[in-house]
Amino acid sequence: MKEKVKKALDKIRPNLQADGGDVELVEVTDDGVVKVKLTGACRGCPMSQMTLKNGIQRLLLQEVPGVKEVVSVA
Repeated sequence: MKEKVKKALDKIRPNLQADGGDVELVEVTDDGVVKVKLTGACRGCPMSQMTLKNGIQRLLLQEVPGVKEVVSVA
């Protein structure tokens, strides 16, 4: 599942980078929780939770079977 998550993140990465940010995969747990670290401009952005849930999580739920949730870690 981790490789599928990486490929899906690569699809959204150009959008994040266009705004000066990025996303880094930290861990994919056995129970389907994807842990990511938002970097660059995304890290301190007030819209980062919206980006995380409405952008990254929505894409991963659609593209990677078994993903239950995406959470941001420091």
